[in-house]
Amino acid sequence: MAPHRKPRPTGRTRAGIRTPALATAALTSVALLSQTATAAPSADDKPSLEEVEKKVGDLYRQAETATEKYNSVKEKTTKQKKQVDNLLDDVAKRTERLNDAREALGSYAAAQYRTGAAAPDTAALLLADDPQEYFAQNQLMDRLTDRQQEAVDEYVTQQAETSQRRREASEGLEQLTKSQNALKAGKAKVQAKLAAARELLSQLTAEEKARLADIEQRRQKEADRKAEELARQQASAGSRAESVQETQEAPQETSTSPSAPTGTTTTVEDSTYATKAAKTLAFARAQIGKPYVWGATGPGSYDCSGLTQAAWKAAGVDLPRTTYDQVKAGTTVSLAAARPGDLIFFYDNIGHVGLYIGNGMMIHAPKPGTYVREESIFYDGESSIHSVVRPA
Repeated sequence: MAPHRKPRPTGRTRAGIRTPALATAALTSVALLSQTATAAPSADDKPSLEEVEKKVGDLYRQAETATEKYNSVKEKTTKQKKQVDNLLDDVAKRTERLNDAREALGSYAAAQYRTGAAAPDTAALLLADDPQEYFAQNQLMDRLTDRQQEAVDEYVTQQAETSQRRREASEGLEQLTKSQNALKAGKAKVQAKLAAARELLSQLTAEEKARLADIEQRRQKEADRKAEELARQQASAGSRAESVQETQEAPQETSTSPSAPTGTTTTVEDSTYATKAAKTLAFARAQIGKPYVWGATGPGSYDCSGLTQAAWKAAGVDLPRTTYDQVKAGTTVSLAAARPGDLIFFYDNIGHVGLYIGNGMMIHAPKPGTYVREESIFYDGESSIHSVVRPA
């Protein structure tokens, strides 16, 4: 019989002291909990109010950029749909004419059969890719009258043109489907950006929201100060220009030369532009208080480029739909030379636009959750201004 052995202790031996397994497990748990507590984010890890504000601002700008891309795709999709509809209508009309030509060929083939001149397979004739070749192969071309020959030629022409238009319609439908999918993706992207911004704002405490309002108020005061400074600079520049013009025109008033009033064309152009700009700004002012809605072109709501497009249309000037195209729809001028009615574009990606009303101020549709309003063109800092464009 094997000698009796004592069971080995289940715990570890450390420094001559036995540690039971349960105690070891307890110590391990305490260590893990301590590590977890250390790794857990503390209140200090919460983003600062300034960081939240910057993130929200970035999300709104990204949403506005996505909105302009959405507008571009939407405009493209609308045009594509119209083209496809026209193609389908054309195919339907051509198919009808093709059927008439086919019936004419069938009647001629049947007449040939009844007279015994030939016995063509009428079904094969009408299904042939090239009826003219079919007739030639069956030695019937020399038996056709001029009228019958014209029917064959008409059928061949209609068949080829209808096939081509069907291919174009098919390609158009394929492109339209791609554009529609891109439109849905663009819409989802805008909604995601706006949802993220709202989520960040919803996490602010009442105290943080009050501080955020205070930061916004201070920024607004600084923007207004810069607007007033620009207004003084423009007024000073205007006074100097008038003084120079009066000096130049003084000797010309006594001149009998027909070409004496130099700059007349410029004066007429300025007057014309001022008239159109007045109509544009009158329309824009009437929209103040209406909500910003991305993708909207009025009359109840607008996004930024929808407002500028509608305002200039009221003056008889057609602007493109998006900021990316509107920035190319006129003459670029310096900020110092900006005049009421000019378009002010913002950010490197040209994601926003407003209507300059003078004195460093503009009317614009700022962002989701806001309304059309007057505001300093420096509302987001001087560096955010991209360019100034005079559209007419």
